[in-house]
Amino acid sequence: MACESTIKSEIEEGIAAAMKDVIEGLTKPLTPEEKSPKQQTGKTARVAFKGNIQEVNQFYYRKGWTDGLPIIPPTEEAVAEMMTGTDLPPDHLVATIIPRKGKATIEKIAVNAVMAGALPTHMPVLIATVQALADPKTRFDTFEVSTGSWAPFLVINGRIRNDININCSSGALSPGDIANAAIGRAVGLIVKNIGGARKAIEDMGVIGNPGKYSLVIGEDEEASPWEPLSVERNFKKEDSTVTIFFPNTFIQTVPVGTDAKGILDTLSGMVTSTMSGLILIPSWAKVLSSEGWTKQKIREYLAAQVSPGSSSVTGLPASASSRGVDLDSSLMILVAGGPGSFIALLRSAGPGFFENSFVTKKIELPRNWDKLVAKYKNLKPIYEKY
Repeated sequence: MACESTIKSEIEEGIAAAMKDVIEGLTKPLTPEEKSPKQQTGKTARVAFKGNIQEVNQFYYRKGWTDGLPIIPPTEEAVAEMMTGTDLPPDHLVATIIPRKGKATIEKIAVNAVMAGALPTHMPVLIATVQALADPKTRFDTFEVSTGSWAPFLVINGRIRNDININCSSGALSPGDIANAAIGRAVGLIVKNIGGARKAIEDMGVIGNPGKYSLVIGEDEEASPWEPLSVERNFKKEDSTVTIFFPNTFIQTVPVGTDAKGILDTLSGMVTSTMSGLILIPSWAKVLSSEGWTKQKIREYLAAQVSPGSSSVTGLPASASSRGVDLDSSLMILVAGGPGSFIALLRSAGPGFFENSFVTKKIELPRNWDKLVAKYKNLKPIYEKY
């Protein structure tokens, strides 16, 4: 029998089967161990394993501590270096993460950051992201354990984009940039190892989502004709911020024309009540702006194209869009990407659908930031000519 069903007989059969376990659980006498559980004592050893890099990776993989890819061993030295990216002490509790309410301390965040191949300059972003995950408005408590395979999408604004070489241009969501890749990967490991969201146990994504490896992008504020997302979210332009939401679908398309009408006509044919993110390359943003289109006017125009009762989330009824999704105020519009023609759309249970919303957190930089940036700033690919 399917775990999700609209067939009355299947629903009744499932309820009857579940109720037997519920009644037994409520009425069965407690065992002596359940009446007087023994308190666990002792501390977890700080050294989990010793061996060469292949042996460490195999040990971590068998323990379920990786994302399936090789990790960097989180040695005492590497973790200490990672923590130079913050002024907070190692035992400082940033947040607790569902589903097991794991304590995300600075040291534990640093451990997972090392494993992901991140740099100390990425720590401020990771700390702010953990704070965002813990904000009830994200409804991370729903998205992380849902069957819908939602993936955290991070948007970086402000000075830190340039300081840590966040890619805002060509191929920003492709592999190849350590900041975009490692920050997203570290978030996935933090959620898995600290939060305890294990695949097919707590994380019940039916199909899964490759975006869970990394969905991190910076807004190209310098090339945008509009104010950046962070300013729209009531932060100062000089603030560095991270904004998070949870899409499960990523689509790219090409406009039917190179004027505002061609761009908007294309979007009109794709817009749904579940569209949460729109990524416009700078050239398309400038075309729209030159013809008088602001971000808000675009939102209002696209909101008018959504037919009442429409929904594109598989398995949800058409009436689901009546739950308060307000596209003209909740669609995130970003300016990012390189030269070309493509537009990207991200769909999710949009803000308001599960009483959720975009969450933006300010990224706090440590006192030694400039020195730290100087140490890692030049760590970037230099391609051979051919």
